[in-house]
Amino acid sequence: MPWSWRYEGTDGQSADGPAETFGSQADAESWIGQTWSDLAAGGVTSVTLIEDDRVEYRMSLQPAAE
Repeated sequence: MPWSWRYEGTDGQSADGPAETFGSQADAESWIGQTWSDLAAGGVTSVTLIEDDRVEYRMSLQPAAE
């Protein structure tokens, strides 16, 4: 099953991001680990990992509040 990321901006609305698909969860997570800072710099504040139409999890790209 294909894996992909959905991108959100500060207002919780969809944000533009690369339309990449991956053969495994590990591949998708490796890719986000390499590109998250570029996405955050482009205005993406959170991402959601999707397998087909099922949400696996949502993750913030913002620094943790202290």
